[in-house]
Amino acid sequence: MARRTDRHPDPADPRIGAPFFSTWRVGTPERQKEVVEAIGRTWERRAWPARGLLGYHVYAGEDGETLLHYSQWASEQAYEAFVKTHRQERVDEIDTAVPGIERVALHRYRHYRSVAREEGRVPGCVVIVDVEFEGADPERLRGWADAVLDALESEPDPHPGGICAHFHLGTDGTRVLNYAEWESARAHADALAAPGDGVGSATAAWRRVREWPGLRSSTVRRYEHVLGLVPPHG
Repeated sequence: MARRTDRHPDPADPRIGAPFFSTWRVGTPERQKEVVEAIGRTWERRAWPARGLLGYHVYAGEDGETLLHYSQWASEQAYEAFVKTHRQERVDEIDTAVPGIERVALHRYRHYRSVAREEGRVPGCVVIVDVEFEGADPERLRGWADAVLDALESEPDPHPGGICAHFHLGTDGTRVLNYAEWESARAHADALAAPGDGVGSATAAWRRVREWPGLRSSTVRRYEHVLGLVPPHG
């Protein structure tokens, strides 16, 4: 059976071959809580579905209406086997408990690089930076992620509160996701509101990031880790 944990996942765990992120829109803060509890009950009453699933984590959006799901798979094949045999019964039970969930999108990634500013700190907030580019170009994704990491590492006066940044490249060649851990939502909000350009100051390195060719859109959303599920003996 699934075991609940309060521990945040490690996106840089080398065993993870296929990290997936998806979003559900549930409508209200009350429904966020109801859906999270329904997920927990549904998973806890069943056997852990696959050896290839290392962990499944759910985050409540600061907007009060969305949930982010982060599943850590050893391989895409392990996920596809789960879909064929175990996924639908879980979906049906959750939808029966809380009808009307909108499943917005599922995106597949590979972990690329991570940088830690204050290792060992427990994050109070997870910030998801979701970047989309025009057309599939894996090399462009790697170049942009490298440029962001270079800008972070050369930041002359880094804002306090940042812990780690974990960059993931979309398998479709069009997306980059930064799973960033912060001390608190307030620390991240203060960094965004800092004089100048906030997070990502007015250096040449950050200007290069913002003007990267083919950059279509970028969204930044804050989340709280509200449910962790891991194998019973993991």
